[in-house]
Amino acid sequence: MKAIVLNGIGQADRNLDYVGGIAADELRGHGCKVESTILRDLAIAPCMGCFGCWVQTPGICLIDDAAREVTRKMIQSHLVVYLTPITFGGYSSDLKKVLDRSIGLISPFFTRINGEVHHRKRYAQAPKLLGVGIAHEPVGEGARIFKALIERNAINMHNKAHAACVVSEDQSATEMHELMRAALHELGIMS
Repeated sequence: MKAIVLNGIGQADRNLDYVGGIAADELRGHGCKVESTILRDLAIAPCMGCFGCWVQTPGICLIDDAAREVTRKMIQSHLVVYLTPITFGGYSSDLKKVLDRSIGLISPFFTRINGEVHHRKRYAQAPKLLGVGIAHEPVGEGARIFKALIERNAINMHNKAHAACVVSEDQSATEMHELMRAALHELGIMS
C-alpha cells in the first residue's frame, strides 16, 4: 500500500515534526510504503479560484508549482494522511493551500450523496484518508470540529474510507502510536 503524509506543520511549530515520524513509523509497521512531504519546504501558491483545473486543464492546476506534483501523488496513493496542528478545528495554512489546490481531483459536475449535493468523482479510484490532528487538548471543541472536517472532506473528495485521530504534544510516543494504530484499524489497514 502506498501512502503519502502531507505534513502541514508550519515553521513556527517544526518541533512537532516528530509526530510525522510516529505516523510514518506506524504506517510502515502496517506494510505501507510511505512518502512524507513537508509542505512548508515547498513553494506552493494559494489557489486563485480560477477553476482552470476543472475546465481548461482538467485535473491539473494552471499554477505550475510544487502543488501539481503533490496533487498527482495524492491521487496515485492508496492512503493520504493530513498531518496538521489543529487551528480552530481546521487545518494549518500550509495544508489548506494544498487542499484548495487539489480540487481538480474532483469533477466540476454534481451528484447527490446521501441526499446532499457534492461534486462528482473525476477518477475511478480515490485514496483512503487519515487525518492526524495535533492539539493542545486531544478532547474538546477543536478536536470535535477537526474530526467532522475530515469526515466532510472525505465525502467531498470521494475517499473510500476515512478516519481521524487527535494527539496532543504532551502525550507519550506510545500513546500516539496507539491512537494512530486505532485509526488505521478503523480504515481497515492491517499489517
